[in-house]
Amino acid sequence: MGRRKLKKFSENATRTNVIQSGKELFQKVKGNWGALYFKNDHPVVLELGCGRGEYTLGMARLIPENNFIGVDIKGDRIWMGSAAADHEKLNNVGFLRTQVQLLDDFFGLDEVDEIWITFPDPRPKKSDIRRRLTNSRFMEIYRRLLKPGGRVHLKTDNEQLYQYTLELVTGLPGIERLQCTEDLYQSTLINPVLAIKTHYEKKFSNQGFAIKYLTFVFR
Repeated sequence: MGRRKLKKFSENATRTNVIQSGKELFQKVKGNWGALYFKNDHPVVLELGCGRGEYTLGMARLIPENNFIGVDIKGDRIWMGSAAADHEKLNNVGFLRTQVQLLDDFFGLDEVDEIWITFPDPRPKKSDIRRRLTNSRFMEIYRRLLKPGGRVHLKTDNEQLYQYTLELVTGLPGIERLQCTEDLYQSTLINPVLAIKTHYEKKFSNQGFAIKYLTFVFR
C-alpha cells in the first residue's frame, strides 16, 4: 500500500465524521444516528456507494436541515468527502465505511428517510445481478431501513441498469409514487438536488449519455 493511501487511512482514523471499524461509534450507532452522531432528530438520508462523497456533500449544502450519510467501503474515497466536510464545517454529514450489504448492522428499522443510489457499478453480467444495488435482495434491505413513505432514488447513465430496476420495481408490492425518465435534464422532474453532478456524471454527460432517473416510495 502506498504512502499516500496509508496517510489517508491514518487521517480517517482520527476524523469524527468517519465511522469505521475500530471506532467505538461503529458498534453503537445502529438505531442511534440522531442521538449519538448528529445530536438531533432531523431526517436521515443515505447515499450508497458514495465514492468521493460529492453527492452527499452537495445535498448537505442544499438542505442543511437534513442529516446525510455517505456509505462506501473504499477508505481513500471516503477520505476526500470527509476532508471537504471538515473544511466546510458541514455538521450534517457523516461517512460510514462498510459494505452496502451490511446496512442492517448499522441502521435500525425505520431509521432512514431517503436512500440515494448515484451512478453505481451497473454490473452488466448476468452472474453479477446479485451485486447490483437495485436487485431484490437490496430492495428488501432498503424497505426495512426506510420509514413508511421512505423514498429511494436512482441516477444512472446505464440503460440496462435503468430498465432492469424499472422492471423490478414495477413488480414489487407496496411501491407508490413511481416516477421515472430516460433523460433527466430534458424532463420536468429536474430540481436543484437532482442537478448535482458528480465527477462520473460529468464524464458520462460529456460523452453524450442521457442521465436516467427513477424514484419511488415504499408504502
